[in-house]
Order: sequence, then structure tokens, then C-alpha cells
Amino acid sequence: MQVFHSDAHIQHAPPFEIFDGGEKIPNFESPERMERILAALRSSGNFEILPPEDFGLTPILAIHDQGYLDFLASAYAEWMQEPTPYEKSALIPATFPPGGWRNHIPTSVLGKAGYYVMDLAAPIAAGTFSAALASANCALSGAAALAAGSRAIFALCRPPGHHAGRANCGGYCYLNNAAIAAQWLSRHGNVAILDIDYHAGNGTQEIFFSRADVLTISLHADPNEEYPYFAGYADETGAGAGLGFHRNFPLPLGADDALYLQTLSQACELIRAFAPQALVVSAGMDIYGEDPLGRIRVSREGISQIGKMIAGLNLPTLVVMEGGYNNDALGKNVVAFLSSFPA
Repeated sequence: MQVFHSDAHIQHAPPFEIFDGGEKIPNFESPERMERILAALRSSGNFEILPPEDFGLTPILAIHDQGYLDFLASAYAEWMQEPTPYEKSALIPATFPPGGWRNHIPTSVLGKAGYYVMDLAAPIAAGTFSAALASANCALSGAAALAAGSRAIFALCRPPGHHAGRANCGGYCYLNNAAIAAQWLSRHGNVAILDIDYHAGNGTQEIFFSRADVLTISLHADPNEEYPYFAGYADETGAGAGLGFHRNFPLPLGADDALYLQTLSQACELIRAFAPQALVVSAGMDIYGEDPLGRIRVSREGISQIGKMIAGLNLPTLVVMEGGYNNDALGKNVVAFLSSFPA
């Protein structure tokens, strides 16, 4: 299987995040994640690791707002120029607008950060924007390979993307890699996105919520109990032309292999009925039972079975890397998932 990956991800290395309850901790979404995955892929011997092409900003602007991209590109440099005594290793806002307060985009960098950043888990560091662009290009390169006739491709993206909305970052995500790839593929016919990350793909949901040409499905921990809390509920099924073309499958905490696979089977039936030309999978390995940020209990064998069920759809499939934070197990889990797909 071909794998698209860029070493530019190393440029995104925020030294901290603000965790639940306000604790300042080392960033879970670290460069080490990619090192572990790459080591496992190379050890397997079944993967060809390739650099991505540069697709420019046009396919990214098909998904993301121009003002938001301008902010991501300039935020760190603006923050460094601020004459304040605050720590400046990364930019994290302290003020977020509640509903109805988004009529003005402030001119100050902290004001813009509050406007465009959803939470405290998306710090913007020196190389964040360049790493995010490279990550999106990995997904786009995978999409182009599918369009050229490949049956299964892995985009080893970092930073991940599925929490990034049209004009916001959050949850370690800055550009929505899966959405950008799906939009590119939608030129060739209908596309389905299947999100199996532990957390609801709220950014992907927002981007395609009113569209009927991209079916979006997310299996995830119940948002009553887990991030992103305000999206991912079963009654969110699309709007306007997109009504019925988005489905959420919230799972109870502690869900095991059997329940996950039973739910995934329902999602796969929806994809078969939609009959897309291509499938994009937002693959988060934080469903693994020993992940530090997850409370769903899927085993490695369960992850392998998930891969087999998705591969059984027999669709041209682009797998896009999302979460997964047990670094000791991450590479083995990724290989277990990908090994079900054709080369």
C-alpha cells in the first residue's frame, strides 16, 4: 500500500496544551506519534512511503475560509510581536465568543485567536501552519492516487484534521484533511466519509452538513460525556439539501469490540445504499482500549476486524490518520487496521 507522509509535521511541536480542568501538560499530539507509526509501517515491509505533492491553496480554500487561513498563517508571528510579558512558545486564546457574539472579527491577535480557535487543545506554534499544509497535501496526494486508479491509500497526516471546521481549529486539528480530500474527490462523483475516531468529527459534520453529494458518518463516544460535547448527537442528520446525509452513532463509554462492530455494520449499510464512487476514512486509533484519551474498549483484534469490515465495502478507499495517543501501541494498531485493505 502507498503511504503519503511529510517530515514537515515535525515543525508543529507545541510544548504544551491546557487539559481538562485547566492543567498545563505536554501536548498529547506529539511528533513521536508519527515516528512510531512509520517504524511499524517500515517493519511490516508492506508499505511504500512517499512524499506528497504540493496542491497549493485552491483545494484548501474549497473547504476553509480565507480569513481563517490568513489567521493561521500569521498568528504565531503576530503573537511574537506583541509587547507582553506572557509566555510565547505557543498561542492559545483566553476569551471565546458565546453564541450571537460573532458579528465582528477583532484586529488583535488574541481577539482573532478567540474567534478562530475552538478550545485550548489547538495551540499555534512556529511551524503549525506549514505542518498543517503538508498534512493536507498528504490527504490530497492520496485522493489523487485514488482518482488515478489505486484501490487503497494511507495518508499519514499530522496534525490531524476532523475537528477543524470551515473557519476554526480545535482538538489538535487545524485543516480538515479528510474533508479537503473528499471535496477534491467529489469532482469525480459522490463521496462518503466514515469517521471512526474516538471523538465526534464535528468539523467534518459542519462542513458537509447541508450537502447531499458527500455522505458523512461518525462513530464516536457519546458527546454528552466526551469532547467535543456540543456536536455528534444522533439527531443531527443534516440540513437543507443535506438532510439525511449525515449520521452520528454515539457509543456508550466502555463499548467493546462486539458493540462497535455491530454499530459499524449499520454505518456500512448506509454507505452501500449511498453507493459512493470513493470512501474517505478518518481513522483514529484512540478507540483502542488502552488509549489515554479514550474510554471505548476496542482491542487490537477489534481494530483489525473494523478494517476488514470497511475493506469489505470494496470501494476505492483513502484512509486519513486522525487521533491515537498510546504511542507504545499506535504503530501496531495502524498496521492491524491497514492490513485488511488491498495493496
